[in-house]
Amino acid sequence: MSTTNERSLVGRWELLSREDLTSDGQRRIEPNLGSDPVAYLLYDAAGHFAVRFMRRDRKPAQDAPAQRTAGSSNNSRALLGYDAYFGRYTAGADGTVTQELLGALSQRDVGKVVTRQFRINGGELVITLEATASDGEPVTRTLRWKRLA
Repeated sequence: MSTTNERSLVGRWELLSREDLTSDGQRRIEPNLGSDPVAYLLYDAAGHFAVRFMRRDRKPAQDAPAQRTAGSSNNSRALLGYDAYFGRYTAGADGTVTQELLGALSQRDVGKVVTRQFRINGGELVITLEATASDGEPVTRTLRWKRLA
């Protein structure tokens, strides 16, 4: 049986903002996705989720070399400025969402289990997590999403 928190997450969400702040309030910009990525997030009622992020100013020159399985020309390419992953989720009564990554653009992310804080206010979802800036400094990442459906 799903919890109230799980039911409140169900839907399609569009990213409004993504901000990384150091403990002293300095803003850090993640270089791969930039300061204002385009992103969509989906949570379904069966406990599945999927998310895609893309650098807003992504250009063809930023493409990485194709990574293909030997003998197959029908595989996707891993590209810089793009991130995606999907899997299963559960939401806790304590305002956390735990996600098990069953698939991911980055092979090293497959199998990860991550937990984030969330709150919903009307049609806005705010997710926060502890992350690391490109210079290695710890940051708090805040993602603000608006409900599409």
